[in-house]
Amino acid sequence: MTTELEQTVRKLATLKPQVKGGLDQAGALQLPESTKVRFEKYGVDYARGYPEIPVTEKIPIFVDEAEQFRNELFEVDDRGKYADPEKKALFGAAKEVKHLTKHIGTEIVGLQLSELNDKQKDELALLIAERVVVYFRDQDLDPRKQLELGKYFGPVEIHPQAPRVPVGEGGISVIWMDLAKSKGLDLSFKRGGGTAHWHTDLTHELQPPGITHLHNDAIPDVGGDTVWVSGYAAFDKLSPSLQKFLEGKKATYRSLHTYLDRENPLKGRKPVVREHPIIRTHPVTGWKSLFINRAYTTGIVGLEAEESKVILEYLFSVFEKNLDIQVRFNWKPSKKGLGTSALWDNRISQHYAVWDHEGLEPRHGTRVSTLAEVPYLDPNSKSQRESLGLSLD
Repeated sequence: MTTELEQTVRKLATLKPQVKGGLDQAGALQLPESTKVRFEKYGVDYARGYPEIPVTEKIPIFVDEAEQFRNELFEVDDRGKYADPEKKALFGAAKEVKHLTKHIGTEIVGLQLSELNDKQKDELALLIAERVVVYFRDQDLDPRKQLELGKYFGPVEIHPQAPRVPVGEGGISVIWMDLAKSKGLDLSFKRGGGTAHWHTDLTHELQPPGITHLHNDAIPDVGGDTVWVSGYAAFDKLSPSLQKFLEGKKATYRSLHTYLDRENPLKGRKPVVREHPIIRTHPVTGWKSLFINRAYTTGIVGLEAEESKVILEYLFSVFEKNLDIQVRFNWKPSKKGLGTSALWDNRISQHYAVWDHEGLEPRHGTRVSTLAEVPYLDPNSKSQRESLGLSLD
């Protein structure tokens, strides 16, 4: 492409569209009062426009730019490997430890995430790896402390396009459907949209996220739950023959955002696509997990399109229809004015934000995701139930 044409395409691609309601910037939205209280307490300046939008010139326009954005390998030292298996420091300091279901989900009562020492953080990383998602209600959490905790677990994901909290160099993404709605996303009772579908975050990355931490500081009085499902348990639901067939196979995973082809920009937009193993091994537990999701897994490498479609549809249904391997969590804190945090392992789970509140009450959160290893399968690894000596029937 000529330089002149490339400049024209880039200029057109960065034009800001009109949005519903006549809003032309995020600053026209009203932050929830509980979010304002949190931000004002911790010196987050939202008065000059919130959230912060990445500089236009740094947002990838062409697909090759997006592919190169994070295309260099980096070392990952998972903190869960250094934890006491009995988690005495973490559990001993908590008022209560509640396992919410047999297979997934644990709530820790009486601890502040901002006050955990390194030993407790390591044990938390191990607990997340084992229980998939861990919850902390009644959190008084500075967004900077949330970022600090994420960095303890590893390199933090800084998305080139996602709206962010205006502190530091980025890394604290904003999860706020009112913002998406103001930008034109059509949300209603019949069209939940947004994150109201089963998905795993950023599976198109070369090194997708591991521990993800969402802190909700504005929560509906009723509803607004999130559901998680275990990839460990989903793998154990499969027959040994299907497990064997899938082991070693790869799938393609697409990005949410789409980009232009530099050589043919008029052909239309396309996502970043990468390949990862369908069955992956968790580096801390050593357990196998089924690593696919309806939102972003597009095909199985080496199969015909119709073959791939049939198999993937069945695998998606294993996650979505087996309620015994899911946990549904209501975010509401027990103390007014405080928030609730969920920390989950993105490598071994899917999640679904329930849209039953229909946006009639505010729901606002800040998210920090820690990037993990390149997905891999250790052929000598075991499933969760096999490793724990549980029945495989």
